[in-house]
Order: sequence, then C-alpha cells, then structure tokens
Amino acid sequence: MPSWWSADRLSSALQRLILVAVQVFLLIVIVLAVVVLGHLVYLGIGDGKLLAIDSTPEFQMRLQNAFGGALLVLLGLELLETVRTYFTEHRIRLEVIMIVAMIAVSRHIITIDFEHADGLWLLGVASLVVALAAAYYLIKRSTIDAPRPG
Repeated sequence: MPSWWSADRLSSALQRLILVAVQVFLLIVIVLAVVVLGHLVYLGIGDGKLLAIDSTPEFQMRLQNAFGGALLVLLGLELLETVRTYFTEHRIRLEVIMIVAMIAVSRHIITIDFEHADGLWLLGVASLVVALAAAYYLIKRSTIDAPRPG
C-alpha cells in the first residue's frame, strides 16, 4: 500500500466530505425555507387576505403561522451552526443543541390550539419547557464556572 494511504486519513477525509455535504444540504434547505416563507407572505399580501383580517382569533392564527415559519428558519440556522462548530472544532456544543430543542418546542407551543388541547398534555409540554430551560441554565453555568486553559 502507498505510504500516503491510511485508514485514519481516509476516515478523516470522508468525515470532512460528509460534513461539507451536510452543510450544503442545510444551506439549500434554509434558503428554500426563506424563499417559501417570503412567497407565502407575498401571497398573503397580494390576495388581500392578510390585510382583511376580521377577528382576533384569525389574526392570532395568522401570526402563529408566520412565527412558526420564522422559527423553522431559525432551527435550520442553529443546526447549521452545530454542523459548522463540529466541522471546525470537532466537538458538539451542547448549548447549541439545547437552543435548537428550545426553539423547536417554542415553535410547537406557538402553534398549539389551546381551546382543544388536553390539560395533561399541556402540563407535559410545560414540564418539557422547564426541563429544557433548567438544562440550558446548568450547561451555561458549568461553562462559566469551568476553569479556562492557559
């Protein structure tokens, strides 16, 4: 076998190729999501439905949908940041993963139909939010209190 060939080099090169591919795919999805979100807003303005809201529940529903779409784009950006950090530092930043989870749960909460939601289910979602917030706080606290090298 040639001296330049080794399993470690091949593995490292393959890992880099996969990470670049994932970044490119995420960028494509994020750009498409922004285009679709912009198109939906344009259609809402263009057909006059966005400006002809007759009631508070209808206004709330449209805002929930718009905010949910914007949070989906933020989820994609945070996932891209996670991949980028792994690509450059070869480690996964747990705080970014927690942010992605909190954005995902927040997006879900925004789109909940509270009139028809079961109370026990809402209690479970609330518990999830508290658990995620506590975990994020503990992660941030541990990174602040950790000794710095050098």
